[in-house]
Amino acid sequence: MYEVDLTLSEFSAQDDDEVLNTTVGEVLRAAAADSADITALIECKEDGQIGRRLTYSELLAQSEALAGRLAAAFLPGERIAVWAPNIPEWVILEYAAAFAGLTLVTVNPAYRPAELEYVLKQSRTVGLFLVPGFRGNPMRKIADEVVADIPAVRAVYEMQDLDAMSSLMATEYPETVGLPEVDVMDPVQIQYTSGTTGFPKGAVLHHRGITNNGRLTLGRVGLARGQLYLNPMPMFHCSGCVVATLGSAQLRATMVIAAMFEPGSMLDVISGEQVYAMLSVPTMLVSLIEAQQQTPRDLKSLAVVISGGSMVPPELVRQVQSVMGAKTSIVYGQTETSPVVTQTTLADAFDDATETVGQPLPCTEMSIRSPEDNSVMPVDEIGEICSRGYCNMLGYNDNPEATAETIDSNGWLHTGDLGSMDSRGFVKVTGRVKEMIIRGGENLFPAEIENRLLEHPQILEVAVVGIPDHKWGEVVAVFLRISGEPMGMEDLVTFCRQTLSPQKTPKYWIFVDEWPLTGSGKIQKFVLREQFEEGKFEVMSR
Repeated sequence: MYEVDLTLSEFSAQDDDEVLNTTVGEVLRAAAADSADITALIECKEDGQIGRRLTYSELLAQSEALAGRLAAAFLPGERIAVWAPNIPEWVILEYAAAFAGLTLVTVNPAYRPAELEYVLKQSRTVGLFLVPGFRGNPMRKIADEVVADIPAVRAVYEMQDLDAMSSLMATEYPETVGLPEVDVMDPVQIQYTSGTTGFPKGAVLHHRGITNNGRLTLGRVGLARGQLYLNPMPMFHCSGCVVATLGSAQLRATMVIAAMFEPGSMLDVISGEQVYAMLSVPTMLVSLIEAQQQTPRDLKSLAVVISGGSMVPPELVRQVQSVMGAKTSIVYGQTETSPVVTQTTLADAFDDATETVGQPLPCTEMSIRSPEDNSVMPVDEIGEICSRGYCNMLGYNDNPEATAETIDSNGWLHTGDLGSMDSRGFVKVTGRVKEMIIRGGENLFPAEIENRLLEHPQILEVAVVGIPDHKWGEVVAVFLRISGEPMGMEDLVTFCRQTLSPQKTPKYWIFVDEWPLTGSGKIQKFVLREQFEEGKFEVMSR
């Protein structure tokens, strides 16, 4: 824990570690140079069975070979898209594209035609790498239809058989081309924002940002040489292709890449392969805990579960400890920050580890600023969370207006999240700027209400949103997923009133069996609000 005593909510970059001038390709070459025989990658197939294992030297050899083929087919700086689930070829392509000086556009394998078309056009993609299909989505069929109307896309390759793909590329582009010089600030990936608030924007990330962020994030939880890190998070998201992939490589650990998240299979892998750490969003954690309670496995190797992406309630942290035997490290960040900016440590006091998202990572500046005038807020007062430093994106692809709205003239990236910072630099997240509920002129913060509700033993997951109201402006609606017997509204209201004031107690109560989720597992509150207003739920009202 950093020892600071702040009066204003501005945290200077700490120098207990350093920002290295590394590229994605250099990360892999360094690992292969000093840890050639350590296993870099273990494949976990869709059925939960273990497949291929690649050492760092093998991973480097396959990545460099593919990089040569890419360099012959595409020019440095061009964009190629990867549309596939978590398979080893995804990792190989990530490194190969970086070696070849290309920008990798990451695409959710669940996308439908309109979504794929938007990303390919907006990113100016010239080559598409995909698998034929995944989980019933006919990806090759969709791609053929979409690409027919995008002249800029001049090549489409199926990537599930690396040798066959490389042979085809060698036939089409037989010349030998040397790999270019790659600068640490060159664009390396374009990732599209999750869509929790609507239309996605393409965050352009650079080598220096994602390599250092992965290293510092996994370094904070003590991942070490030869230990196993389970990655069930999608590779099209920073948690998969940055934290898991690049973090593991720099610490000489082994990444277990899971093609599909199925809680029972993930627990079997943790037990069978002796996994040390993993990252999963809260919705995944709830499923893992339920599966472990139903069929206990030996999880003694699991030391830490990293979680974030949405609020991680204290009760969930307690359950990870009691049911899975692991500590929790909560991270906060977003795609635009490569992604992590704050993180709790395993040594933090329980209240800090459950009620906050920790202190900033090394070399990262943080501040809480007034949404009205951009001034720094006093400690413990709520404002917009902002970051500055190596991890910030270059900008939004071909969208200078949105970039200027997000990164101000002093280099502060405005996250759109509301939060506070205490005198020690610990940060709390209270919700999105646009999610803040204003009831009768009073600001209400969804995270506070959600955390209190999650203390009820039957409530598994919860989402609080504001609903327009002619009298109050907005009122509180809560969506709940529960376990056990059906629950009555009056009992829930009584429970709320034990810890929440009347204006924070929800007016509308809606029970759900499943959530509208983004590709990275975040609950889409704007969809819940729209569905509520369209009358698609059975609603209890007080």
